[in-house]
Amino acid sequence: MDILHAVWLALLQGLTEFLPISSSGHLILVPRFLGWPDQGLAFDVAVHVGTLTAVLLYFRQDVQKLARSWLGSLLTRRLDEHSRLAWGVLLGTIPVGLAGLAMSDVVSTALRDPKVIAATTIGFGLLLGAADYLGKRSRDEHSLTLKDVMLIGVAQAVALVPGTSRSGITMTAGLLLGLTRESAARFSFLLSIPVIVLAGGLEGLELLHATSAVDWNAILLGTAVSAVSAYLCIHFFLKLIGRAGMWPFVLYRLLLGVVIIAAL
Repeated sequence: MDILHAVWLALLQGLTEFLPISSSGHLILVPRFLGWPDQGLAFDVAVHVGTLTAVLLYFRQDVQKLARSWLGSLLTRRLDEHSRLAWGVLLGTIPVGLAGLAMSDVVSTALRDPKVIAATTIGFGLLLGAADYLGKRSRDEHSLTLKDVMLIGVAQAVALVPGTSRSGITMTAGLLLGLTRESAARFSFLLSIPVIVLAGGLEGLELLHATSAVDWNAILLGTAVSAVSAYLCIHFFLKLIGRAGMWPFVLYRLLLGVVIIAAL
């Protein structure tokens, strides 16, 4: 694999995994429009490991609290705000897990069409803008109920369609449920942890049965670049949305959708 391609694709994964602009859409379109060869399954696993490392490092204190409280809730059968949030993250992952098993063939074939990506990029971009404008922004992630969590979880399952954006659709749902921008983003990022583990795990299982050689230089570089770029992305995104809101990303999605349509 060309080292320059590895750097650009890892950077793209690290930035778009957590911004509400769709990592899958970008990773499908960029190689296709630039005529790059497929990056391979091993590289996909590597950049997932990188983004997982970034979110675990950035939210390490939160993750420790959630893990301790969750384990405590198993022993005491009592819930506090941290164990409730931990259960919310786990339960909110169920819909995307079930949908992924049911739709894997369709997602990996028919839905990778640029026309689909253009439609979802524009449509869900407008929905994100509406949620940012209409949302009450008066709650934090600890106030989420089981119903709220399942609604966000179902929204996350929709993000299996390329161009939707997992972070974008979960933040949209959170905003419509009254979360502040920062709280919607934090819950979305915490919700990404089990999803990335599941996605990377499935790709890892497929990799075990693969026979092609592994380019370890590209793998190590991709992991490092995606981890650093994802960490910086989370940090600056949380600082930006309090002031600028979601509209810079809405406008980007609209522009990207128009560019994709023009290039068809």
